[in-house]
Amino acid sequence: MAMKGIKGIVSYDAMETIRNTNEWLGATARAVASNPIFALNPHPGFRLMSAWGHVTERSFARMVVKPDWEIPPISGEDGEDHIVYVEPVLECPFGDLIHFRVARREVKPRKVLLVAPMSGHYATLLRSTVTSLLPDCEVYVTDWHNARDIPVSEGKFDIEDYTNYLVDFIRHLGPDTNVIAVCQPAPLALAATAILAEEEPKAQPRSLTLIGGPVDPDAAATDVTDFGNRMTMGELEHLAIQSVGFKYRGAGRKVYPGLAQLASFIAMNAETHAGAFINKIFNEARGTGSEGDRHNRFYDEYLAVMDMTAEFYLSTVERIFKKLEIAQNRFVVNGRQVDIGKITDVAIMTVEGANDDISAPGQCVAALDLCTGVPEAKKTQHLEEGAGHYGIFAGKSWRLNIRPLVLDFIDEHSTMPPETRRKRRRGDKSSDCGVNDPVSDSRKIAV
Repeated sequence: MAMKGIKGIVSYDAMETIRNTNEWLGATARAVASNPIFALNPHPGFRLMSAWGHVTERSFARMVVKPDWEIPPISGEDGEDHIVYVEPVLECPFGDLIHFRVARREVKPRKVLLVAPMSGHYATLLRSTVTSLLPDCEVYVTDWHNARDIPVSEGKFDIEDYTNYLVDFIRHLGPDTNVIAVCQPAPLALAATAILAEEEPKAQPRSLTLIGGPVDPDAAATDVTDFGNRMTMGELEHLAIQSVGFKYRGAGRKVYPGLAQLASFIAMNAETHAGAFINKIFNEARGTGSEGDRHNRFYDEYLAVMDMTAEFYLSTVERIFKKLEIAQNRFVVNGRQVDIGKITDVAIMTVEGANDDISAPGQCVAALDLCTGVPEAKKTQHLEEGAGHYGIFAGKSWRLNIRPLVLDFIDEHSTMPPETRRKRRRGDKSSDCGVNDPVSDSRKIAV
């Protein structure tokens, strides 16, 4: 066992060595080609070499950096800009509950908990989603930690622990909370709601919105479901799981490395990514590139990856995708079966993208059939035509179509007076929040 652990660490450190070497090569190429000694030589090769080095160094450096939230100030009704502060509400070993406090603004009646996916990227993946909701909501987010930075002494973290975290977060925020779960956590957010419905009904959230999540992976096949069905658990553990290397606090912890996940992300759309980087290099060589251009905004987030604990990754594949425990209402947490049919008072909405090739249409809407105790009047579904995976929670489809529908859904099942609801709807539907579409759905982040 000791030899196996050392082998895993060597593999992990080998990946880090490759990343570090490429970052160094990029920095070296940029420094050499930018030397003033070549200034009188008009050959374009030096400019291309410098541009390649700059793009390469930046790209490989981003892979080990957690992005900042960088939420812009929110414009208020008084015409002032209100600074946004990111404040922890609950701090736990594997993830925090954070609140985006808007300075000098009264608390908004809509309380939203955004459940961020733990699938290789940080919660900052939802930056544009948070920004679009802040003018109208009090926004809270699950900020999951990078497993490589969590000491082995903190113990395991699998999908049951993840579900327990959601239960604790929702319970802490109170029954007026509106939960929005994006992709991977959709089935677990459903399970957490069912646990509260059975154990502490008064702590249930007011509404639950599930966006592009694999509640029933077998409802529609994708490359993700095909991979899960094709690989045995033994093969998956052998090929994907490694031990954190010596330079991080979590040394020795079994993880699915973020760098390995990033490689699979890029392989899904290799031609598109290659074209994007070639164009960026030529733009840098021409002098038309910038630090804040569309390419850098997207890839600064896309390339920033985090490790997942081995038990979380493996239990997700085995229990959600292979055994279909949520889809067949057989999910067990802490030795007790979770009955999704116990949910009775929570309004449920599902959102899917017609062109989503990660959580295809049919996988998420399956949640409505599982909620047998919820009246039909409290169930809503929306299929966004022409939208891919990223677009339904952070792109143009989210801003223009889905966000207003979600806010209307929240208001419809709130305790606000009807007149207040009507005023809010009129205001929401005319708002685009000034958030630019970060990237087309052709270069999607797999969550």
